[in-house]
Amino acid sequence: MPLYRDEGIVLRTQKLGEADRIVTLLTRTLGKVRVVGKGVRRTKSRFGARLEPAMMVDVQCYEGRNLDTVTQAETLASWGDVLARDYTTYTAAAAMLETADRLTEEREPNLQQYLLLQGALRSMAEGLHDPGLVLDAYLLRALAVAGWAPSFHDCARCGAEGPHRAFNLASGGTVCPVCRPVGSAAPAPETLALLAALLAGDWVIADASQGRHRREGSTLASAFLQWHLERGVRSLRLVDRRDPDAQPRLDSRVSWSPAPLSVVDLGAVEKVEAAHAAAQVAEA
Repeated sequence: MPLYRDEGIVLRTQKLGEADRIVTLLTRTLGKVRVVGKGVRRTKSRFGARLEPAMMVDVQCYEGRNLDTVTQAETLASWGDVLARDYTTYTAAAAMLETADRLTEEREPNLQQYLLLQGALRSMAEGLHDPGLVLDAYLLRALAVAGWAPSFHDCARCGAEGPHRAFNLASGGTVCPVCRPVGSAAPAPETLALLAALLAGDWVIADASQGRHRREGSTLASAFLQWHLERGVRSLRLVDRRDPDAQPRLDSRVSWSPAPLSVVDLGAVEKVEAAHAAAQVAEA
């Protein structure tokens, strides 16, 4: 059977039989592929630890009738090990991996999504920016690559020059007073400026933002993502969205915080999903 080699990032794994795993990879050349890692759940596996979520690997596989099989795997970057040491980075990375899985199709090359995920995981593992900001920047850019770029300045409907205060998920971002649908949100101007900076990669503005604007921006970014995916990204429910102004984080390489989302945070996500469901019923 023909062999092939590619580099990829492990998106997720699932058990198969007593000792095997099905590994979903987002690769540089082939796009998303599902392969079988035989015996990787055994303690003496040659490369079991290399095929864990958020690991970047060079894999060699041979093509099978239904699923391909991994014959060799070499670690290129062990981001998964670093990110798993802290609850905040771990859950944020999990949300990015799930989003990448949802936005890509099997065997459809998507180099932009691959490079975007690679850069986001590296940035988070190296602690270059706040994990929440990295996550939101990734979500917005991944949507833009998929063809759903939000507007945070001009009107998303008619193109009228902004800035505009109203924000509407179904319209694709900010809307002018003429186009504004009933029920549109009115986020703070600083929040829209932050989201625009994250989308453009302006980290000077993003890093200087205040906690309340980051939280509001996170809610909008998550809602925008889930609106276009038409169902929730489950990992987002677990992301730690603590206010950096109210609770300064300790060094993320030192402590593990098992605390899940607060009741307030979980309620915000549930409201977004409820609004989405209500809108779909109304359209039907």
